[in-house]
Amino acid sequence: MPGTGPDARTTPAAGATPRGPACSFVIPAHDEAALLCDTLSALQAAADSLQLDYEVVVVDDASTDDTAGIARRAGTRVLQVSHRHIAATRNAGAGVARGERLVFVDADTRLDATVLSAAIAAMDAGAVGGGCAVRLAGKVRLTERGFTALVMQVFRITRIAPGCFLFCTREAFDRVGGFDEGLYAAEDVAMSRALARQGRFVILREAVWTSDRKLRTFSVVEHLRLMLQVAFRGRGALRSREHLGLWYDKRRNDR
Repeated sequence: MPGTGPDARTTPAAGATPRGPACSFVIPAHDEAALLCDTLSALQAAADSLQLDYEVVVVDDASTDDTAGIARRAGTRVLQVSHRHIAATRNAGAGVARGERLVFVDADTRLDATVLSAAIAAMDAGAVGGGCAVRLAGKVRLTERGFTALVMQVFRITRIAPGCFLFCTREAFDRVGGFDEGLYAAEDVAMSRALARQGRFVILREAVWTSDRKLRTFSVVEHLRLMLQVAFRGRGALRSREHLGLWYDKRRNDR
């Protein structure tokens, strides 16, 4: 019977090669002390309720707060890097993860057993990967909820997984070469398209909850301005941190 929990191990038969857990959760984190504890608690509760054999890898990317300490006290594996580059940070976590399935979860995102079960079932049924719907936590204005709902509908139609929750098989991840490290943003879009070329890529109707802090720190107008910039400049606008403050500027609101 497989073990459960972040430090679960399976005892191999004599002479057998030890195998890794069934699932690895990879959490990229930069200065996430304010929200990481809730994310880890929700993730571990969901995985334990499903009796899942799993591990959690928190990739602490040059944090200046207690991100690494919180992760260690929660019993998770911590990898420390200094990339300040979300694609490279996610790839670093995947590089040390041992699971047959990879689930990338942002440090401000809470999942439950319903969405996790649906993701596992999708891969059991042959999907190479996928994502899910996203709901914003907090007191979000009606206009912001409308904007988010519109973006999510576009993502569903185009089969793009929001980066806060993206899952795939290890085999598919290796075949596409991981996240595109030439991109400082929209690496989730590129990964979704790359995985879809490998097989069935699904967008679940189940949802995760993620922080609304980007909408509190950056206005809808600023989001639209960035979208227009990418539309006119193409991928070139995503190949450096310049003008990508939505992802890399210091946050004014952490909750």
